[in-house]
Amino acid sequence: MRTIRLGDFEILPGEKTAIIGNDSSGRGEAASCIARLYPAVTSYIKFRDSYGTAADREYFHQLRWNHGMMDDDASTGRERLLRSVSGCPDPDSAMEVMEKYCAIFSLEGILDEPIVTYSSGEMRKFLLVKALLPSPEILLLDSPYIGLDHETRDLLSGILADLSSSVSVVLVLSRPDEIPPFITHVMTVENGKVSGKYSLEGFSSRFLPPEVVSMRKVTVRYGRRTILRDLDWTVREGERWVLTGGNGSGKSTLLSLICADNPMAYACDMSLFGRKRGSGESIWDIKRNIGYVSPEMHRAFRSDAPCLKVVGSGLSKMGAIIPRMTPEQEERCLHWMEKFGIADLKDRPFYSLEPSLQRLTLVCRAFVKEPPLLVLDEPMHGLDEGNRRRVREIMDEYFTDPSKTLIMVTHYPEEYPSCINRSLTLRRNL
Repeated sequence: MRTIRLGDFEILPGEKTAIIGNDSSGRGEAASCIARLYPAVTSYIKFRDSYGTAADREYFHQLRWNHGMMDDDASTGRERLLRSVSGCPDPDSAMEVMEKYCAIFSLEGILDEPIVTYSSGEMRKFLLVKALLPSPEILLLDSPYIGLDHETRDLLSGILADLSSSVSVVLVLSRPDEIPPFITHVMTVENGKVSGKYSLEGFSSRFLPPEVVSMRKVTVRYGRRTILRDLDWTVREGERWVLTGGNGSGKSTLLSLICADNPMAYACDMSLFGRKRGSGESIWDIKRNIGYVSPEMHRAFRSDAPCLKVVGSGLSKMGAIIPRMTPEQEERCLHWMEKFGIADLKDRPFYSLEPSLQRLTLVCRAFVKEPPLLVLDEPMHGLDEGNRRRVREIMDEYFTDPSKTLIMVTHYPEEYPSCINRSLTLRRNL
């Protein structure tokens, strides 16, 4: 690896760098400058959309839309890679690289298919193999995540992290939230020039909202079964996440770590609200910042208290029924009950309600203290369409406040409020 000089700044050997700038910053020119300065050792890919680059005509032919427009002799992935191998200074070495990375990226099964049939994720891996054939010292990728879904972005980040141990990986990105976990340094671009260089931690503290949840390689096992494995996840203030995954994928376990209901959190490398778990905080220090509802909580909530007091228990430090609320507390509870359309239930015993109205009452309870983090696990379960719409509207209004953060679990996309802007999908570990 070599030192890469870019204006008044340097990318040192071993650093894994992201170049960040908005659309008018000239970030693309910074990438082009690296390619011009080090042409003999740089592989440069500039992505335009989810299929590839602007320069390759074949990327236009998407099988799902343009199958009838494909040329009879549309080249296969193998043909294209072999052509590149033959053009390398050391074809034998390039062939070894091709075979190595095709195996690592699981491309062998599609190499003899026309590249126009490749998915966006397969195309990214194909282009990376092609870029690695000349064994570059610098792998320069402009907008590598454009058009990719969350799962494919995670897969690509893992591939790039592995490559970065032997190749100087430089990513050109438009948004800070695209920065993958393996990046160590960030350069900012303004008016066509690099304006600053920061460690990832320094950049995050200066330019990014504070972290609400931070998990690093979190693994949870029960006996011989692994529920979560090496999970890296950061939730920042103001983000609105939807958490999805099949039964048994670890969603409830993940939420229990966040909500201080799982003692395994102390064995994990994780922080909540900027404080590392196990650093002396009590579970109530955590819970006072979180509004929470879940199917498990609903099943365990046994109370004959009036609904007003059940909602008011959300104001309690320990989540218990408050024997006598102050007038201000009652007024606050009634305000939120009116929003949820349940003010007329204030004197009804909680246990006497239909399960759907109990759920709506508990969702109201989660909001009543107006916490910085809401963790809503299937909040609309069992609700009729009118109340689902009401809950979505309340969520969209609540999260116009940039200091409020959401983690929501649901199996139904139609339940997503429009404020959702992030997603995480968990897969069951076999």
